[in-house]
Amino acid sequence: MIATLQATVIDCPDPLSLARFYSAILGWRVVTEEDDPSWVWLTGSGPGQRIAFQGVPGHRPPRWPDPEHPQQMHLDFEVDTLEDVERAQREVEALGATFRYDSGGPTRGFRVFVDPAGHPFCLCYGQPGTP
Repeated sequence: MIATLQATVIDCPDPLSLARFYSAILGWRVVTEEDDPSWVWLTGSGPGQRIAFQGVPGHRPPRWPDPEHPQQMHLDFEVDTLEDVERAQREVEALGATFRYDSGGPTRGFRVFVDPAGHPFCLCYGQPGTP
């Protein structure tokens, strides 16, 4: 091993609002840098549970599935069942997410959304190998 992962960093136009969006999904704590509003942390209670949000002037969001503006990265969130993904969809849309695509069936699948800054993320359910 050469190093350990410190965090996943997501570029965005407004780090605090995007951190609050994902905090509402994950229940993680938002931590701001007092002297640097362009950098905000989201931390969970387990090891390695950190996402950073970095303010980028003139941020150009991805336009998934447009290959001219690829997704660059995305986050997958797991829920247990189709009923859970239905509830989760209502909740993330109420937070400002926009629905884009449903690959799902009655027992397994995923739904693609974009966050308020345009980054794609998925709500996955019934995935193989999940506990």
